[in-house]
Amino acid sequence: MWVIDNASTDGTPAYLQSLKKPFYWKSEPDKGVYDAMNKAIALAHGEWLYFLGADDMLFDTTVLANIFSKPIATDIKMIIGKIKYNIKKNDVVYTNNKNGIVSSSWSKKLWIKNSLHHQGTFYRKELFSNRSFSLKYKVLSDHAMNLQLFKKNIKTRKVDSIIALCGTGGLSKNYNWALYKEEIELKTTESSILLKPLFLLIGYSKYLLKKTAF
Repeated sequence: MWVIDNASTDGTPAYLQSLKKPFYWKSEPDKGVYDAMNKAIALAHGEWLYFLGADDMLFDTTVLANIFSKPIATDIKMIIGKIKYNIKKNDVVYTNNKNGIVSSSWSKKLWIKNSLHHQGTFYRKELFSNRSFSLKYKVLSDHAMNLQLFKKNIKTRKVDSIIALCGTGGLSKNYNWALYKEEIELKTTESSILLKPLFLLIGYSKYLLKKTAF
């Protein structure tokens, strides 16, 4: 298990030095979260990849054992499940809905919103043999990656399990216009410039709806 740290000055490297196998770590400047994830991919030797942020954790100690208790067919390239937000008192309705539990969806919904949370997704490492997370996108590069894989009809297995407990203050939870501009750009790049007006309409509508929730 690799921990990638952006040369923190808050004492994190000292803590990382205390970790023992199977934990390994690297602390050096990076170009953002997706640069860090790409570094982890290059260092990983396992069959499956899974990504957690600093404010996320596995839902419980049985998650991995339950999901991988039986062999996974080789044609299954992704495993997707649920996440649960660790809701705080002042969190907006969008994270507070359904007690914070969100189910991932591998469907055309991906063209409307990022319906696949990387904290609830396991990827076969082979998917990254000739691709990596784009550093062009600062917040939604995982969305762009998922759209690319969806277009290739990657076969997934959906599990009815909560995989991770997630913080509510992540990069994609700021709901500012820059976030939706990035979403519009990546959807247009992965489809057609002819669809940009549609994506612009969807993005601006979501921006207005989220803005009223604060």
